[in-house]
Amino acid sequence: MILEERPDGQGTGEESSRPQDDGSIRKGYGSFVQNQPGQLQSHRARLHQQISKELRMRTGAENLYRATSNTWVRETVALELSYVNSNLQLLKEELAELSTSVDVDQPEGEGITIPMIPLGLKETKELDWATPLKELISEHFGEDGTSFETEIQELEDLRQATRTPSRDEAGLDLLAAYYSQLCFLDARFFSPSRSPGLLFHWYDSLTGVPAQQRALAFEKGSVLFNIGALHTQIGARQDCSCTEGTNHAAEAFQRAAGAFRLLRENFSHAPSPDMSAASLSMLEQLMIAQAQECIFKGLLLPASATPDICPDQLQLAQEAAQVATEYGLVHRAMAQPPVRDYLPASWTNLAHVKAEHFCALAHYHAAMALCESHPAAKGELARQEHVFQPSTPHEPLGPTLPQHPEDRRKLAKAHLKRAILGQEEALRLHTLCRVLRKVDLLQVVVTQALRRSLAKYSQLEREDDFFEATEAPDIQPKTHQTPEVRMPSLSQVKVTDFFHRLGPLSVFSTKNRWQLVGPVHMTRGEGSFGFTLRGDSPVLIAAVVPGGQAESAGLKEGDYIVSVNGQPCKWWKHLEVVTQLRSMGEEGVSLQVVSLLPSPEPRGTGPRRAALLWNQRECGFETPMPTRTRPWPILGWSRKNKQGKTGSHPDPCTNRNCVTCP
Repeated sequence: MILEERPDGQGTGEESSRPQDDGSIRKGYGSFVQNQPGQLQSHRARLHQQISKELRMRTGAENLYRATSNTWVRETVALELSYVNSNLQLLKEELAELSTSVDVDQPEGEGITIPMIPLGLKETKELDWATPLKELISEHFGEDGTSFETEIQELEDLRQATRTPSRDEAGLDLLAAYYSQLCFLDARFFSPSRSPGLLFHWYDSLTGVPAQQRALAFEKGSVLFNIGALHTQIGARQDCSCTEGTNHAAEAFQRAAGAFRLLRENFSHAPSPDMSAASLSMLEQLMIAQAQECIFKGLLLPASATPDICPDQLQLAQEAAQVATEYGLVHRAMAQPPVRDYLPASWTNLAHVKAEHFCALAHYHAAMALCESHPAAKGELARQEHVFQPSTPHEPLGPTLPQHPEDRRKLAKAHLKRAILGQEEALRLHTLCRVLRKVDLLQVVVTQALRRSLAKYSQLEREDDFFEATEAPDIQPKTHQTPEVRMPSLSQVKVTDFFHRLGPLSVFSTKNRWQLVGPVHMTRGEGSFGFTLRGDSPVLIAAVVPGGQAESAGLKEGDYIVSVNGQPCKWWKHLEVVTQLRSMGEEGVSLQVVSLLPSPEPRGTGPRRAALLWNQRECGFETPMPTRTRPWPILGWSRKNKQGKTGSHPDPCTNRNCVTCP
């Protein structure tokens, strides 16, 4: 697992102030988990102390960052925040490993693999939902805000739990549940004309610099970022020494790419670098490259059991070339401004190392294929016409592989030479990065590959080889399984709106204004109450008979029935209300209705908030609906859709239960 590197040549702290480097923690952990429970608890306590120390340092640096206007001081403090953020992610990861008692040691020998790049979660401060929500419920909804203390506490507990989710499916479900609740909150409490006025505070995942916004979209975007980051951590933890592990890892990285794409396409005015369009595009490319690497590792497992089968080696050569191409694109994206200004240098160097390493592996597997000389291999070699790229642009693509054993030996030797040079370059890049030098697994993997290439080259070397081998052509990148950008499964977690009691969102939200009328008492006159009902949850008065009982009681077309004889009926179906009214005797019925008022500002006008502006169906998911409610747009309509006006006339009646109430 690669940690963030503090840029060289700058900073305010001493190297000795770092609580623990990645090497000492990991080396200590492998032997520590075998000790007694008392020692385990002691080590956990030390980690908590170090985390508390880092949090105090971050608070002090954050206060200085906000207080100063000096550019040099802000840059220096931002660098220190990046340093502290790196330490916090490392310590929290180690604490999570201790809590789960997971053995993270890699298998020895050929099963050792290059570590992946996981993202740290964005951190946030505690948020007081109670005060603003109680005021809003009392002032706008006309309800007793203190009666919703249980619902508010459930919301605060859920948000608190999402700050430290477990690195598994349960953690993903927790984040998805909170995201769905935010969608409900956005639809009910947040509108251009009225909102709770909360200030959402989050720390940048890459730099540790704090950012804050009042838009709920910042909260939703940060949670969506953490969903993608948690997928990366799950993918990086998989055991890639088995097929099941590589499949799960590839799936996790593809889900992470989907979360970052969803965020990039729908989030604007990012207040922190990690959520900028450039960063999210780079992260999406990185996740696709890591998924491609997992696919290659999955192919390498069965191929290692039959190393003499030429088609396997040629396929592995093209797959490795595809991985090298993907990491080459990632490295170029990381090296471009502004990403390179705040991305850990160790990430950029690791992407470069992997590009060189997998390019060398492509040439190694091509050489292994060329070294075979049995008849079955000859027939297979002749049909592989598109494995090699031409050495010059004017040369035809896909030359047929040589059939003569001596020609194949010379070409294999040329490919091995390129493999050796590439692996030596990968080792050189590894030693240049201070952080990567501490990642022993990386050096072991590249060194093993170099030794294999050197051993095979020595076997092909002959005393009468007086001439330099011909230049080996490039390997044509190709994969049998292209990674897909898969959107996160936000709709799989079924949730119920915490504030369901306030009523259906189609009416009872800050986007609408209404007036409570009643209770009004009516008796049946000439066989009916004098109005027609339509719709569900809430039931709408579609028409009022002139001169009837309803008109005399002050009811109007467009009113919504919210209470029948003192029973709240905001969520009742049409048939339930009709049945209740028909059962009334000569004593009559007492109704309470709400009348929608004109909005002070029509929907869709005025300044547009920096928000996630997509329609749920356009994104391929729908936030789970609570029971007894009709569908509604969770995040508001996208720019492509026209918004209706509040209090507009209802659509023509299509409900077969629509009747004039007797």
